[in-house]
Amino acid sequence: MLLLGGLALVLSGCATVGWYGQAVGGQLDMMQRRENIADLLADPNTDAELRRQLALVLEARAFAIDTLGLPDSRSFLRYADLERDAAVWNVIAVPRDTISARTWCYPIVGCVAFRGYFKRERAQALADELAEAGYDVVVWPAVAYSTLGWFADPVLNTMLRWDDASLAGFIFHELAHEKLYIRDDTTFNESYATAVERAGLRHWLRERDELDQLERWQADRAVRQDLTALMLDAREQLREIYQRLADDAEAREQARTEAFGALQTAIADRAAAPDGAAIRGWVGRDINNAHLVLFASYEAGVAAFKQLWADCDEDWGCFHQRAADLGRLDAAERAAFLRPGGDESTQENARKD
Repeated sequence: MLLLGGLALVLSGCATVGWYGQAVGGQLDMMQRRENIADLLADPNTDAELRRQLALVLEARAFAIDTLGLPDSRSFLRYADLERDAAVWNVIAVPRDTISARTWCYPIVGCVAFRGYFKRERAQALADELAEAGYDVVVWPAVAYSTLGWFADPVLNTMLRWDDASLAGFIFHELAHEKLYIRDDTTFNESYATAVERAGLRHWLRERDELDQLERWQADRAVRQDLTALMLDAREQLREIYQRLADDAEAREQARTEAFGALQTAIADRAAAPDGAAIRGWVGRDINNAHLVLFASYEAGVAAFKQLWADCDEDWGCFHQRAADLGRLDAAERAAFLRPGGDESTQENARKD
């Protein structure tokens, strides 16, 4: 997840001024809370578990740079305790009759499919306003975000609630955003970073000979992948419904209700399995178009990047270069690459560029 870099840029419009104001204030508060990790590790008063986790962060950061080919930036050399459960709360809004998210556009980073707030009540106020206007909305807590290298992003207390594998994977994910970022293409950016996170984490755990942890992570990943598949299948089903019944609002709403009901049943069935604990929090949740877009932003193109990783014989230099080549293509060609099964002509163009 990212927040725009260069927060103190030109402001225009009352709503924009208000949003930038809270963004600048939240970023400054975070920066003021930062402490050097090296100092914390040297301090005998530092909590033992915090010391262990921060040492792990530095190990993961070094591995990301030395082995995964990710940037040696200023990020993750400092720690900040925000004294809250999330770094930001992101609002995702999608019309009830499409699966195309509303976007917000900013200098530098372009248009993205979410609006981030440092206070939950501010995010909820926007979500309520958009819901009143007819959007499907979700407010999603993010434990951290990337400023794409504009600032020295710290490790946050919100990240340290995770297990060691998830923490290392997050470092890989966020540094991947600093390695490659394409304006106006949330799905490409998040799919690339997610692919780096997962391949990098497998590499990290094997390198450390933490095979038991790798096995647990892969089992958990398999269950979550089943949830992802259900979400993406429902997204495509609803895309067809919204297009086919564009002129029949009553029939469209009925078909929509049935599709979401079937999705919730399928999730409950999968979660009821002995290995389904990882997704039981989704049982009975009021899922809407915004949830489907959220999943698609992170997952829709991961399979394409996974294949790219295999095509590169798991060579990180090749993988990052090929991804950068794809990033130079136009939006339609990138979208073709991300679709299930990929697009051989698009991949061939990337090889030639």
